[in-house]
Amino acid sequence: MLMSRENREAKQSPRITDSSWGRIDVEGLGTGRDFKLYPGGGRTWDWTETDTHHNPGIQPGDVRELLDHGSRVVILSRGRLLALRTCPETLQMLRDQGITYHIKETSAAVELYNRLAQTEAVGGLFHSTC
Repeated sequence: MLMSRENREAKQSPRITDSSWGRIDVEGLGTGRDFKLYPGGGRTWDWTETDTHHNPGIQPGDVRELLDHGSRVVILSRGRLLALRTCPETLQMLRDQGITYHIKETSAAVELYNRLAQTEAVGGLFHSTC
């Protein structure tokens, strides 16, 4: 399903323009280490807000902000060395809300996110290192 032109302009998820170890560049948001992105915007991802660690991983609170901003598809990056996990409670929350999600290595996550952002209300959590 394609977004209308008006919705695309107002609520399109920001494009990731570059990504490398320890660095992610996001159109309109600048450069950071980790990002939360969603339709209409995003911000740096501060793991201390939800006490996120590589294990047990991405918390439901990390994802809630994406859903609150209208994400209907969620991309969760695992880091470049696949060290970041996702809590089972997070995945259950996404399933319970009927949200499509993808869990991928960061480079693959960025590629999928940028492709989906052209037509979908997509959000993502991006970890740029391990």
